[in-house]
Amino acid sequence: MFNFKLKLCSLISLCFISLLLPSQALAQWHQKSFKVMGTQAHVEFWLADNDSTIENASSASELISAVEQEMNRIDRLMSPYKADSELSKINQLAGKEAVVINQELFDLLLDSHKIAELTNGTFDITYASIGYQYDYRQGQKPAENEIHQTLDAIDYRAVILDKQQSSVKFQNQDVRIDLGGIAKGHAVKQCLAILKAAGIEHALVSAGGDTGLLGDRRGRPWFVGIKHPRAAEKTAVQLPLSNESISTSGDYERYFIEDGVRYHHIINPKTGDSARKVVSVSIIGKDSTYVDALSTAVFVKGLQEGMGLINQLPEYEAIIIDNQQTLHVSKGLQEN
Repeated sequence: MFNFKLKLCSLISLCFISLLLPSQALAQWHQKSFKVMGTQAHVEFWLADNDSTIENASSASELISAVEQEMNRIDRLMSPYKADSELSKINQLAGKEAVVINQELFDLLLDSHKIAELTNGTFDITYASIGYQYDYRQGQKPAENEIHQTLDAIDYRAVILDKQQSSVKFQNQDVRIDLGGIAKGHAVKQCLAILKAAGIEHALVSAGGDTGLLGDRRGRPWFVGIKHPRAAEKTAVQLPLSNESISTSGDYERYFIEDGVRYHHIINPKTGDSARKVVSVSIIGKDSTYVDALSTAVFVKGLQEGMGLINQLPEYEAIIIDNQQTLHVSKGLQEN
């Protein structure tokens, strides 16, 4: 499925070939970058001014606005940092009673449960039961005794989902959930659906480490770079992709170092501490929601176990950078 050669390079983290196109073609590419969901988002698509195939005659500005509004809508629904979000409501009430929730959010909780089962709990949205006690900007972490007291609350099976009522309840009042490992992938998927429904055939949508692609770049692949985990302005590898999604999880986005130890936002659900077996994981596949969650799960599992999982899933591929900054690829990415 992925028949290409990996190229090591020293370029910026996302390498789009738009700068290489002639100015006449460039004029037909429309793009915008904006801040949302605590990260940088980007949308880029091809829309000819006289393209009669586009349904509803949507203008480029209308489509860009629709993408931006959709990401902001999902942020308002699923952000753990907004007191009035539905996710915050769940964390406030579900430990005491069943909470009827938005169907979209309920379906994403179902997906989260499925992925937790698939990964034997290395993807677990209840990591937030301890994760909220970390403050990476202030360099603060919970004490060992606090982790020990709360660790039992990290268990995806403690999130009870009622399909008939579209409700959620926690078995333990100490349980909290956070969709940071899956919500951005979901947002990318939703935005690609908006563009596709409007008749767009060539597009890129990204949010932080999550990127989704519609088609190719008009006869050429999209080029997406995986950020070098220890050199901020470099990429470790450049990938030509079409009609795929890619998600990268790394220990370099939100972190602090104390006594020589790196504490970052990817929490091992079994320990309540940062996962440290690898430094970067990228997952490639069709479904941006699943690649987002799988990149987190494989990061927690580490090189051997994580690659073993991906090699059993033919619809997904992985690129893992270990603690020695050595790059490893799954079977489907290896050259014949």
